[in-house]
Amino acid sequence: MTTSAAKPGSACVDPAAIPQRTLWTGAKMPAVGLGTFGSDHVSAAQVAEAVGGAAAVGYRHFDCASVYGNEIEVGAALESIQRGGIKRDELWVTSKLWNDKHAESDVIAQCRKSLADLRLNYLDLYLVHWPFPNFHAPGCDVSSRSADAKPYIHENYMKTWRKMEELVDLGLVRHIGASNMTIPKLKLVLRDARIKPAVNEMELHPHFQQPELFKYVLDNGIQPIGYCPLGSPGRPERDRTPEDTAPTEDSVILEIARRHGVNPAAICIKWAVQRGQTPIPFSVNHYRDNLECVTHDPLSDEEMQTIARLDRNCRLIKGQVFLWKDGQTWEALWDVDGEVTPA
Repeated sequence: MTTSAAKPGSACVDPAAIPQRTLWTGAKMPAVGLGTFGSDHVSAAQVAEAVGGAAAVGYRHFDCASVYGNEIEVGAALESIQRGGIKRDELWVTSKLWNDKHAESDVIAQCRKSLADLRLNYLDLYLVHWPFPNFHAPGCDVSSRSADAKPYIHENYMKTWRKMEELVDLGLVRHIGASNMTIPKLKLVLRDARIKPAVNEMELHPHFQQPELFKYVLDNGIQPIGYCPLGSPGRPERDRTPEDTAPTEDSVILEIARRHGVNPAAICIKWAVQRGQTPIPFSVNHYRDNLECVTHDPLSDEEMQTIARLDRNCRLIKGQVFLWKDGQTWEALWDVDGEVTPA
């Protein structure tokens, strides 16, 4: 398949042809976005160039985060996009609060910093990136642990969430959401929140479908945004383990891709959108293909059912650096027993 990197003026996908998700507020969010996590092998300048190229070919949804270390560069691209004639209210821009900024005194200031870096007056969506306030240095090994690491403490999370709600009151953000949350944690937040999460951003791909959590968020009016929709082939080496599998290398995905005459990545994205989640793939080369594939030639019901049977419960982003005591395995982060893992 040919590269789809594009410059302004290239053939584009009509943004109106992209499916939309309706949030509980009634707002519409494009059902495909461009992720901006360049991992450890794509520079901030390259990510910013991809943002500009993606807008030129029809993207209107951009998923950002302060910890990605490129919001200043992405902000310059977003400003250029708007100078080129795309109005701010045509864009959907997300950012996220990093773990070391959960303190009540930090939340609003950190959001304002992201707004300044992104050169925006408001964010469409602002997420608590992880439910753990545990800091780790960029690029650290998975064995790294914060000296003052803590588990999920609901009272503390809600102090952070109250400041997130205040961001809505101030008009700095239109929606707030969660990320990397589990059903037990979300139950507590939904019980106590004044403004409930609009989304839960979570790992979702054919080999990790999270059916119970997926159903739970939809049943509660929360939209699932799926990161790693292709199985994150470019994730850092520190996040790889021997048992990991790659959905884009699955023989079933490859056969469906052959029948449709597309790259296997396109099948993963078609499946995600048709299932009802919002994938946010990152690419510096194939972003046009990733967007265009959802506008035509849908997967059949049989193909959707076939892919549903591929689930291997293979979590790729395990989060080991957020563990809070010695001897724990990464499963402690994800409440696999149906209760919030105790301290």
